[in-house]
Amino acid sequence: MDLKSTIEQDNLTLPDNFFYNIQKYKEHLFKWNKIHNLTGAKDEQTIDSFIYDAVFPVSFLPKTDTLMDIGTGAGFPGMILAMALPDTEVTLVEPLKKRVSFLQFIKADLGLNNVTVVKKRVEEMEPKIFDIITSRAVTDTKMLLKLSENFRDKNSQLLFYKGEKVYEEVEGSLPHKIIRTKNRHYLLMQGE
Repeated sequence: MDLKSTIEQDNLTLPDNFFYNIQKYKEHLFKWNKIHNLTGAKDEQTIDSFIYDAVFPVSFLPKTDTLMDIGTGAGFPGMILAMALPDTEVTLVEPLKKRVSFLQFIKADLGLNNVTVVKKRVEEMEPKIFDIITSRAVTDTKMLLKLSENFRDKNSQLLFYKGEKVYEEVEGSLPHKIIRTKNRHYLLMQGE
């Protein structure tokens, strides 16, 4: 996959510096990953597919002021969304020190003033309402709904990056919409 041309084919509206920032992010990720094992993705093709997965929702998300990503890991999707949405205040919640150090480094190196990195488990955070809450590969939908309940209201949206099991996970759940791409299912829910 050629990341840039794939994103351009999807007509995503991204800031002018997005691809520059992504290139810097990837360079740092490969260096850090050799020492700290931040992500299981070791090759550029896999990282590009993770980046594409992370940024694709820009095509359907409403403009938003605040976003919280639960369990950001090496930056998917929260850090990528922060690069794509410079006018959105993005809070990255990640408990592991090595990943937090990496996220702080990326924030500083790329001058991402819209990013706040929180070194905690989401359960340990003070309640605060966000417009959008995202999460990828953290836990099942039922648990994510529980983890996010202190951070959403009826106006909040939840965007969970899921695989095929999403259909089993949403039975009897909040009203939702599933947006599918070739490799990903995006579960979009209203916050109440």
